[in-house]
Amino acid sequence: MKPKYKRILIKLSGEALAGKAGHGLDEDVISDVVEEIARIREMGVQIGLVIGGGNFWRGRQGKQMDRTTADHMGMLATVMNSLAMMDALEQRGIPTRVQTALIMTSVAEPYILRRTLRHFEKGRIVIMACGTGNPYCSTDTAAALRACEIQADVLLMAKNVNGIYDSDPKTNPKAIKYDHINYLDIIKNGIKAMDTTAATMCMENGVPALAFALDEKDSLIRAVCGEKIGTLIDNN
Repeated sequence: MKPKYKRILIKLSGEALAGKAGHGLDEDVISDVVEEIARIREMGVQIGLVIGGGNFWRGRQGKQMDRTTADHMGMLATVMNSLAMMDALEQRGIPTRVQTALIMTSVAEPYILRRTLRHFEKGRIVIMACGTGNPYCSTDTAAALRACEIQADVLLMAKNVNGIYDSDPKTNPKAIKYDHINYLDIIKNGIKAMDTTAATMCMENGVPALAFALDEKDSLIRAVCGEKIGTLIDNN
């Protein structure tokens, strides 16, 4: 199979890594993701990762908590997922670096764009943790920001739903799935599958996104190779 893209940013939801349990980490799911990433890397594709933290903590859980504190706890949850993914990738023999938007040099590098690009040149996977480093920003926004910064050819959003629907498919069995939608429609219609800030950032910088289900067989590889999967989001 031949890749369609040369440099990608993969956004993994924390919930997807939790598997059926819905919380914590499912080692079988992580192992499957690592195998797909290994095959994509062998195609010569440069890979950045942003991983959510919802399998451990979501800022909105802390209803009585200061929002900034709750969001910082969410950033720390992304570090746990990132370190777990780094460990799994390196056990597979894939050189990996974790970079964080919050400074924690005992466990990871600080996020520095030029260093990230150098890691790509050396064939390393770069996992970008702690979101943007700012409260009131989702990991979708962080993924969009990093995709724009590294000039990724596409933002791959691997979720626990197989695309974007006009309503929640979990509560509405008649929900209609989009094969293609533009960023402006996502923003105007308030579609929740992608953060409005993230959609605006990708729209203004011309970065297409693809939303699809992580648990579909070889979904990451199929997405990278341009197969029709999930929902394509762009400016067309």
